[in-house]
Amino acid sequence: MIVDKEYCMSSFLLYRRVVKQNVGFKENLVPNTIPLKWDRKPIRDSFELEKHLRKTINNVTKGQNVAIALSGGIDSAILAKMVPKGSVAYTFKCTAGNKPTIDETVQAAKYAKECGLKHKIIEITWDDMVKYSEVLMKHKNSPLHSIEVQIYKASLCAKKDGFDKFIFGETADVNYGGLSKILSKDWHLGDFIERYAYLKPWLVLKNPKIDFSSFYEYENDGYMNVHKYLSNFDIIESLNSYVNATETANIEFIAPFANTYLGTDLDLNRIRNGENKYLIREIFKRLYPKFELPNKLPMPRATDQWLEDWQGPTRPEFIKHCTDNMSGDQKWLVWVLEKYLNMINNVKRLLYS
Repeated sequence: MIVDKEYCMSSFLLYRRVVKQNVGFKENLVPNTIPLKWDRKPIRDSFELEKHLRKTINNVTKGQNVAIALSGGIDSAILAKMVPKGSVAYTFKCTAGNKPTIDETVQAAKYAKECGLKHKIIEITWDDMVKYSEVLMKHKNSPLHSIEVQIYKASLCAKKDGFDKFIFGETADVNYGGLSKILSKDWHLGDFIERYAYLKPWLVLKNPKIDFSSFYEYENDGYMNVHKYLSNFDIIESLNSYVNATETANIEFIAPFANTYLGTDLDLNRIRNGENKYLIREIFKRLYPKFELPNKLPMPRATDQWLEDWQGPTRPEFIKHCTDNMSGDQKWLVWVLEKYLNMINNVKRLLYS
């Protein structure tokens, strides 16, 4: 392996993962990543997608009750219609004292009732983020996406409840045009990097080591192929987050959408006219004819509230006051990177923890 801490720090901030294989923060600490290639079925219309999802669910459940992560959105709601009645649906709810946070439990409860599922709410607090992040980083050999803690806590609950498989609706967005804001225009390469880089390393680190090559691979004549970038490159970071969390909890991760890809050109006109994820919308309307399509929300995480009073990193690798104008999700990337560096260097005193 190659030890290159500067590259690993910059890659994590830029892409939320260490992109290069066999490169780590420290000797014998190679980040765990899933294979870059796996079997995926091309999908051409909503009926073909629905058939694939049903077949996958039937194969993994074999008529037995299972655990399913159920949000307030349409991806997991579709899968909820396909699992056996009596299965258990787990919905995440992040709390931050008296501060308001996104709450998907009300909408998820409606889906659970419609589908005849038992509904359990998994409450996530800042104490959980601190408590579980270390065990997850030990398994991953790298810092984490903020969603991994809630996936892990729910996976522990599902495992305790007697389940060996946990079904998620992940990758529907990147595969089928769900990220309407980033698909709203044609992007020049430089503008896309400026917009889509999770956190610019040169604004955070004193010695950044920048590698834009992963963006360059999806550029053509100066423009980004955004859908191809999302469904072939960005998907790896997403899946790694889920796989790490579920593997650490010793439960099997099932993602029926992940074994597919759009086998036709993405209809950007439909998306830009307000019909994002149009194939999945068609399935939802068939399965839930009496339901209104809900507004799209990302997986809830109360990082804005949790890290509101954090004063920023203190390690020498970081620029002082670099987090002053950051969003909560950006602060998390810096907080967890500093915590990981402290952890692998055996620094016992962890600020804001």
